[in-house]
Amino acid sequence: MSKAKKSKKPVFQRFLDGVERVGNKLPHPAMLFGLFALITMLISHIAYLAGVSVNLTNGETVPAVSLMTREGIAYIFTNAVGNFVGFAPLGTVLVAMLGIGVAEQMGLISALLRKIMLGASKSVITLIIIFVGLFSNIAENAGYLIVIPFGAAVFYAIGRHPLAGLAAAFFGVSAGFSANIIITLTDIILSSISQEAARLVDPAAVVLPTSNLYFMFVSTFVLVALGYVITEKIIVPKLGTYHPEGDIVEADISKELSADEKRGLRFSGWFFIGAVAFLLILLLPPSAPLRNAETGSLFVGSPFMGGLVAVIMLLFLAPAIGYGIGSGKLKNNKDLVTAMTKSMQTMGAYMVLAFFAAQFINYFSYSKLGVILSVNGAHFLQNVGFTGIPLILSFICLCSFLNLFMGSSSAKWVIMAPIFVPMFMQLGYDPSFTQVAFRVGDSVTNVITPLMSFFALIVVFAEKYDKKAGIGTLISLMLPYSIFALLVWSLLLVIWYLTGLPLGLGGNIYL
Repeated sequence: MSKAKKSKKPVFQRFLDGVERVGNKLPHPAMLFGLFALITMLISHIAYLAGVSVNLTNGETVPAVSLMTREGIAYIFTNAVGNFVGFAPLGTVLVAMLGIGVAEQMGLISALLRKIMLGASKSVITLIIIFVGLFSNIAENAGYLIVIPFGAAVFYAIGRHPLAGLAAAFFGVSAGFSANIIITLTDIILSSISQEAARLVDPAAVVLPTSNLYFMFVSTFVLVALGYVITEKIIVPKLGTYHPEGDIVEADISKELSADEKRGLRFSGWFFIGAVAFLLILLLPPSAPLRNAETGSLFVGSPFMGGLVAVIMLLFLAPAIGYGIGSGKLKNNKDLVTAMTKSMQTMGAYMVLAFFAAQFINYFSYSKLGVILSVNGAHFLQNVGFTGIPLILSFICLCSFLNLFMGSSSAKWVIMAPIFVPMFMQLGYDPSFTQVAFRVGDSVTNVITPLMSFFALIVVFAEKYDKKAGIGTLISLMLPYSIFALLVWSLLLVIWYLTGLPLGLGGNIYL
């Protein structure tokens, strides 16, 4: 009896196992997204018949739109292809895979992993994966394509459960999306929205992109430490020992690099340097073609940021070709096309999943249910009458909840900023403080909502290592990160609030 009690899993682990079991008893993820689409159709019609609507701050009235009226049914049929083709992650993933897939097929990724990981500490690897995930949001969505599968591959290569590496990377890329040690495009976009909202109260108000820099810099290291503890103390024990299913071709770090592989890595380095030099020619001159033609900016409105996926493809494809030539695996152009074709074949399951996910997400947007939820949630919090710390924590929780239904942070902030920025300003709070509280809440639930655009892709990454993996598997893995990130990150903001420290350059708590 005592042994049975000792071997019993902790309560939280049993809870996570229950989430996984329930989640994975649901239909296949592709069919589940289809079911979500049907439910959205039904709810949209009920809301439409009930006359549900919301009023925006600009005076516009947004009514619920039914997907089951004549116009709604016409939308479903006429936009089925457009929803799929226009699904943002689809083209991004497929184009990037032309480079990443060739690197994998040629053996470059395997050789690099073995080169990097030989003799490396497991704990250091976990920290590096999470930090790289956090830093990758400088390139917006690139982390989803590169860091997350890399995290799984690295853990597999060092003999650990690959889903633990996937979870750690996913946390860094997505749950900590707003945190970074430098200014990112997210800072620029959100601060411009905050500034417009602040000028409803003060026409001279200015919100700088650097206004949250100090808080986000510190948050980066707090989240890396938190992600490490959760990975090592909760996720790794939950998953246990990994037993591969079928043929998984990854790096075996116990195997030394051959002479051909070493030569291939040298060639890949030269080709990579050549690709970088080529990009610098297109970037550095004042009138370079990848700069913004009007402002000369490298980031805001530039072809460089707009074509970042093509840049990623080039930076993987060039060294992959170099490695193939150096190692002798790439003998002619047919070998290159074959490698590209094989990389596309592995994306078949994702394309099926993406079709249904695209329909669901677009139905939800068309019905205006996300906007209605956001505005009503904002009005509820506005009417509660909280001040100080209760107000801050309530606002963060509201943002976390709404993020489950409306994935785009900029779209949510466009709706919420005109309500909350003026409201907080009337209470004496600086717009940058309202913005930073929004960013905390808006980030932590990214990893547990199927409405996040790349969620379907992460499920496919998980299925590579566990054929039974589904939405339940992923949510049960990521729920501890979401819960503890919400608690710890909120606590950090409360400490910042109590100490009155500046949030960044030009950003304070109080006006």
